[in-house]
Amino acid sequence: MDRSSRIKGVLAGGSDGWEVFHKSRAMIAAGVPVTELTIGEHDIRTAAPILQEMHRSALAGHTGYAAVPGKDALRDRIAKRAEERTGVRTTRDNVVVTPGGQAGLFAAFMTACDPGDAALYIDPYYATYPGTLRAAGARPVAVAARAEHGFLPRGSDLAAAATGAKALLINTPNNPTGVIYGRETLTEIAKVCQDRDLWLVSDEVYDTQIWEGEHLSPRALPDMADRTLVIGSMSKSHAMTGSRCGWIIGPEDIIADIIDLATHTNYGVPGFIQDASNYALAQGDALEREIGAPFERRRTLAHQVLAAQNVVRLVPSQGAMYLMLDIRATGLSGSDFADAMLESLHIAVMPGESFGAAAAGHVRVAMTIEDSAFETALRSLCSFAEGRASRAA
Repeated sequence: MDRSSRIKGVLAGGSDGWEVFHKSRAMIAAGVPVTELTIGEHDIRTAAPILQEMHRSALAGHTGYAAVPGKDALRDRIAKRAEERTGVRTTRDNVVVTPGGQAGLFAAFMTACDPGDAALYIDPYYATYPGTLRAAGARPVAVAARAEHGFLPRGSDLAAAATGAKALLINTPNNPTGVIYGRETLTEIAKVCQDRDLWLVSDEVYDTQIWEGEHLSPRALPDMADRTLVIGSMSKSHAMTGSRCGWIIGPEDIIADIIDLATHTNYGVPGFIQDASNYALAQGDALEREIGAPFERRRTLAHQVLAAQNVVRLVPSQGAMYLMLDIRATGLSGSDFADAMLESLHIAVMPGESFGAAAAGHVRVAMTIEDSAFETALRSLCSFAEGRASRAA
């Protein structure tokens, strides 16, 4: 029996970008010690009080079907948080709870695009973006944000690519680059969306991890609330990656449509996970700062390490839990550099090419291991790069 063209087309016959990660996991399974700086998985686990609330809720019987849009208490909490941070009036009717941010992205594009519609996204991109767009029936169109422009997208490039498009996907703070889109960049993006009548899907799962500047949700810009779908998640802000609890915030009529889609796909998020998420959000900024503190601290360590050499260049990292490193001075592609370092040093990083053509010649480092081990691994990376650069010279 043949598979559907839809499922065969998710990767369009290409790579999923995770080869180095899979290779490192295979080495670990074979007993080889590997320092993993690949995925955005916290080295701390979900805080005990959140797990205790999850346990309490489950024992209280909240293990059956939960309300598909999400429990009212959680939707109210998410709405209040969004309104306080953006100034845009938000109620539970603007919120649907989803099984993580990834499911939110899929639902957003199922809602925004008809089969075959073009959907723009920014290159470099999180590795699942093009496959998610294809799975939703859209036609992915990458728009490069170039290294020489600080990996910030330009309105003129977006406008040139927007003919016939229905939606644009952005991510700020950005994975993989760590760049934050400021007001000027977001205003250009908003103008393109308004001029070309595009839905804007704004992935804001790193909105609590801000090291320089500030996070601005494009939903807060003039005349953008009615055409913006914001993706949020408990995963990064509260170290709840395995709990799979996220949300979409958008116009009431569109949220009602997404609720219909959820009824016919995932049928909601378990009630005990929603109760734990509500509890976690109720702890406010203090807990979010605690979860983000190790990454801010390691970012400072990275600045110190990288300042002592001149081969590896750091893309200015303003937010999120990653560093994007320019290793073009070695003469290697990001893929070759990552493969060689894994083989020789047993240190795993993600090639820039896993995140699109615009990130070629770079590698992404996740700041997700203990401080001293992270510093040691980064110094080893720099020494490795210096050796390769000497050979290239």
